[in-house]
This record gives sequence, structure tokens and C-alpha cells, in this order.
Amino acid sequence: MPVPAPVPHLRRTLRRFDIMAMGVAAVVSLDVIGQIAAGGGQAVTWTAALAAAFLLPYALLFAETGAAFPQEGGPYVWVDVAFGRLAAALTTIFYWVTNPVWLGGSLVYLAAEAWNGFVFPLGSGTPADYVFKLVFIWSAILTAVVSLRRGKWITTAGAAAKVLALAFFTATAVAYGIRHGFRGLAEADFAPSGEGFLTLVPVLLFAFVGFEAPNAAGDEMRDPQRDVPVAIGASGAIATCCYLLPVAAILSAAPPGRVTGVGGFMDAAALVFEVYGSWRGPLLTCAAVVFAVALLTQGSAWMIVADRMQAMAAADGGFFTRALGAFHPRLGTPVRMNLLSGVTATAFMLAAMHLAHGDASAVFGVVLSVAITTLLLSYLAVIPALLALRLRHREVPRPYEVPFGTRGFTAAAVLVYAWILLGSWVALFPGTLEAAVGMPYHFRAVWGVSRLTFETFTLGTVVLLLAVGGAGYVTQRVRAQPGDDQDQTGPAR
Repeated sequence: MPVPAPVPHLRRTLRRFDIMAMGVAAVVSLDVIGQIAAGGGQAVTWTAALAAAFLLPYALLFAETGAAFPQEGGPYVWVDVAFGRLAAALTTIFYWVTNPVWLGGSLVYLAAEAWNGFVFPLGSGTPADYVFKLVFIWSAILTAVVSLRRGKWITTAGAAAKVLALAFFTATAVAYGIRHGFRGLAEADFAPSGEGFLTLVPVLLFAFVGFEAPNAAGDEMRDPQRDVPVAIGASGAIATCCYLLPVAAILSAAPPGRVTGVGGFMDAAALVFEVYGSWRGPLLTCAAVVFAVALLTQGSAWMIVADRMQAMAAADGGFFTRALGAFHPRLGTPVRMNLLSGVTATAFMLAAMHLAHGDASAVFGVVLSVAITTLLLSYLAVIPALLALRLRHREVPRPYEVPFGTRGFTAAAVLVYAWILLGSWVALFPGTLEAAVGMPYHFRAVWGVSRLTFETFTLGTVVLLLAVGGAGYVTQRVRAQPGDDQDQTGPAR
């Protein structure tokens, strides 16, 4: 069973706590909390339902596979071993590009909106707005460039700040409710509906995926066989609480219809911080700064892992040139791929700035949809690869196993795959399933742009990625010297 050779210059610095913190930093997405809460009372219902029906089996699958196959590159290696280099190359480019798209789109827009509203006025499309967004993007990239021995503390601090901020907000919302009554919860409708289900499923799937991300740094873990399953279990429980409790807190305080995707969390904070009286303004400023920094470290955490995956694809002969797969001899990071991510994020930010003529809410929604689409599409190959590895490579020791063995693993994989298929379709073609079952769906009212603009941006991104991924693979094959083995692996020096 050929797998990439260990990458030179890497140090095993990730302990169990570091893996858990990296999982929390990557999975708990502050940018989608407002988007989820915008679904109203049933957002709580569907969040709890998907935590049980999707997150649990998903975590079990990756806990077993991550412990059994802990090589650097994680999902790239799994798809490569299961289905070959071409499938792995195409899968990895979707997984990788999600993160510069996300960083240069929804994360930077949310951070700029919070900064503009509560710290310092930036305006929209002004030089200050551009400068803030460029600084945000490249700060995240630079934190991914530093050695993981130091960089892990940045993501750990971001994860801690995120959890503490959400806990503080939730406690404040409870205090506000005690003083003013929990009017939002009284007026919220928790009854699930088909319309709410189709609206929330892609966002919730996007929020819950990512526990496999730390495995991209598998050669930098001290004891992945023992630590990965425990870390995934702990980070999964933390993530569930970090979504359910703040969403319920937002709904308890904010009147129906007030919550929006781009402003939901900070708008709700502005409301409930009233309980602090004259301290409200300074606390809101501090909260906005912490919020922006948490978003930055969130993007950085994904850059750390996704850039390693794409670097391994390049080093293995699956993306243009092996030089992009080189790890810096002193830092132990894929600096060239980090810089490529920064350029991609910057280009996407500039394109998004002109997408909706400065309408931050529309830009945020469409860009987040692009990120959701590209990430979910990558799992269409990753999940079957997990099952293929389970069935074809039974000889590999598995320190942790999904309950009920192969049958339990297969059932979990089928269930997770069904969710991913549904989420991918709804994200890529919103409104089509609603139309098929006779539900009303007003596209422009939901997205703020025309369907043509939306599909041009989303489908265009998917087609472009397929073209780039295919070209990168073919370029390496053409450059390969006669006699090169298709399965020869190993990172660039």
C-alpha cells in the first residue's frame, strides 16, 4: 500500500491538546453562527438533529481513519491510496481552495463589518476598507508560515478566545433575558419545516465538517494513533455546544427578522450588552476586536492544514510542479503554497468586492455559499475513500474502531454521504428542490443577487477548479521523466 514518504524537516510537536484545539479552531465557525440563527427557532431544532444524525457518524469515521492512516496530507493520502492520484488531486484542490475563498470572502467581510461598526469606521469600498482586508488576509497567511511549533499556539489562543467569547455572550444573553424576558424564544417557532431544512442543511454541514483537518499535519503529531480519536471526540462535543448555545442565545434576545448572516453575532451582542450600562461601549469594542482576531485565527487554522494537503499533492505529482510541495527546511511549513493561498484569497476578495457593488450582506451570503459548495464537493470522494480503505486494507492496525465493526463503519459512511450529497446539491442549486416540491422560493430576496450572477459565481468556480486541478495533474504527468512510476511518492526537498 504506497503512501507518501515522511516529509523531511518536520518535528513531532502536536500533542493531544494541540490536536483538539486545532479542531476547535477549524470547526467552530463564528462566521456561520449568524447565518444559522437567521433561520429562526427551527435553527436550534435542525442544529441538534444534525449533531446526532450527521456529526456523530462523521466524527466516528474520521476518528478511526485518522488514527489508522496518520500520514502527512491526511485526506489527500486517503483518496490517493483508495482511488489514485487523479481523484486525490481533484479532491484536494476543492478542499484547499475553499479556504482562501473563505478567508478572502466571508471571514474578511465579517471581520470588516464588525470593525467598521464597533471599533473604527472603515466605510465600504474605501481605501481603509481595502487596507483592513489586505492586512487581515496576509496576517492569517503569515501565521500559517511560521513553524507549527509556534503557530499551534496562535490557533490554540484563537480557539480559547472563541470559546470564551461565545460563553461570555451566552451568559450575557441569559442575564438580558432575566431582566427583559426571553421574548425572542417566546416568539420563535421551533417546529421544523421543509423550507427551513433545505435552507439550513448546507450551512450546518459546513459548520460541522473539518475534524479531519489536523490529520493534514499527521507527520507532526506525537502519537496520532492514540490522540486523534480522543481529540475528535472532545472537539466534537465542544463544537456542538458552541453552535447550539450561542444560536439559542441570539434567538432569545433578538426579535424575529433582526438576525442577519453578516451582522447576526455582533448585532445580538450590541443588544444584550445593554445589561452592562456605561460599560456597554468599551465592552462591545473589545468584543469586536476579539471577534475579528478569532476569525483571523480560524482562517489561519484552515490555512495551516489545507496548504499542507495541497503541498503534499504537488510533492506527489498531482499539482503543476513539485516545487509547490517544498517544505521550508527551517520552518517546516509549505511556504510557497502558503503564499499561493494568500494570492488566491486576495484575488477572491477583490472579485467579491465587485460582485454586489458593495452590498456586504449579499457578498457575504454568496461567497459563503461558494465556500460551502467547494468544501462539500470534496467530501464526495473523501467519504467513499474512507470506506474503501476500511474494506481493502483490513491489515492496517486500527487503534480505534467504529462500533459494530465494518457494518457500523459502512452504515455511518452511507449516512454521512447522503447528507453530503443533499448539502452539495442545495448549495450549488438553491431553490431547485423547493420548486420540485412546490415550495415558494424568491431567489433575489434570499441572496440579494440574480440567479444568473449567483450561478456564474458558484458554477464558474467549480468549473474553474476542475480545469485547474486537471491541468495541474496533466502538467506533472507531461513533465515526468520516462520510467517514472505512477505510484512513486515523496515530498519535494
